[in-house]
Amino acid sequence: MANVSTTQGAPAGTRGNSRGRMSAGPTIDFATILGTLGGFALIVAAMVLGGSPGAFVDVPAMLIVLGGSFLITTVSFSFKEILKAQKVMLKAVAYQQREPQDAALQVLHLAELARKNGALGMEAHMKDFRNEPFLKKAMDLVIDGTTGEEVERVMLREAESTVYRHNRSAGVLRRAGEVAPAMGLIGTLVGLVQMLGNLEDPSSIGPAMAVALLTTFYGAVLANMVFLPLANKLERNSGLEAMVNQIYAMGAASIGRQENPRRLETMLNSILPPAQRVNYFD
Repeated sequence: MANVSTTQGAPAGTRGNSRGRMSAGPTIDFATILGTLGGFALIVAAMVLGGSPGAFVDVPAMLIVLGGSFLITTVSFSFKEILKAQKVMLKAVAYQQREPQDAALQVLHLAELARKNGALGMEAHMKDFRNEPFLKKAMDLVIDGTTGEEVERVMLREAESTVYRHNRSAGVLRRAGEVAPAMGLIGTLVGLVQMLGNLEDPSSIGPAMAVALLTTFYGAVLANMVFLPLANKLERNSGLEAMVNQIYAMGAASIGRQENPRRLETMLNSILPPAQRVNYFD
């Protein structure tokens, strides 16, 4: 997708080619990968430099935090929602997300084509939407002769449903981020009780203290380095997707109403951030 500043004023023929390309498949979010792996690498490096990385491995502490966090989170949700959230977590690493500005340029290009060739002339371009199911559904409605108002109503309802599903998945991660430190605290109390109950046996103090401290450590790491950051990333991606879907819905509705593409450009710029507003026809 060409940058706006490099395509302003291009002739109609070349303008469509530079602005009408669809996105490829899902892309890798290196920020998420680098941030997560880098954070864990720093912790591991601190363990190694301390000279005793093996001291940070404790199976009972892992069972309390990992198993407890998973099971207690299922109390707040269903197993289906838990499993769905695990799939959605992958979208924080590999996801297909267009920028609102690119989506605006795309629908303006489609509106220009529809004005020249008619809505039925869009059928030849439907194969270009295979990576954009939301836009494909909207354009299917337009080609089928659905009114612009109905297209907008149906697609905005679809967008709201998508946001709801994403928020539920992010909510699972946020709940897990709340439970993990709590399970760490419970593990700490378990370890302290074991330690205080066996003060006469010095050999049991070390393992009990390890459980007490490592459960808190594991809970804090899981919550603040995995669950909560991923929840924030999913909410961010969901917000961008919601705006892109709104742009697609507005564009399809405008095409269905056979409006002037210049009016559509004005409408789109009214919801885009000032720095991302487009000048397709200038």
